[in-house]
Amino acid sequence: MTADELKKLVRDIPDFPKPGILFRDITPLIADGRAFAAVIDQIAEPFLGKADMVLGIESRGFIIGAPVAYRLGVGFSIARKPGKLPFVTVEEKYELEYGDAVLEIHEDGLGGKRRVLIVDDLLATGGTAEAAVRLVRRLGGDVAGCAFALELASLKGRERLQSLPCFSLIQFD
Repeated sequence: MTADELKKLVRDIPDFPKPGILFRDITPLIADGRAFAAVIDQIAEPFLGKADMVLGIESRGFIIGAPVAYRLGVGFSIARKPGKLPFVTVEEKYELEYGDAVLEIHEDGLGGKRRVLIVDDLLATGGTAEAAVRLVRRLGGDVAGCAFALELASLKGRERLQSLPCFSLIQFD
């Protein structure tokens, strides 16, 4: 399926999670088996042989990241909100378009892997992905790239990721 075909399966939810925000809902996209498979295959393809680990960002990044890791034949780790991980964690604070947040990863969450692909469902302002990049680097990893199902190009999140390889399947202006 093409990006344009996949884009038609993304639902717009106005004023969520607060007034003025247009939420791009991927649940219809991932509910379609053929579309979901296409998303995973197309996100994984540019990173075949280039990553040793995938880091999925809570929570929709888990939905996309785990099958991408499977497709790449590598391990999967998670970056979560505070207090959700049971072992010793490293944290990183960052700003969202509608507030502040924190990401945590287990201190051994990369398992000694060096080349880490960061995966999330959406690239907006880039704050969450940038925090994940900082976490990977603090744990001694190299960021192989960042991959997203959707990108809100007008918010210029890609600029915050500097010169990292950055892939998004579906772009919105």
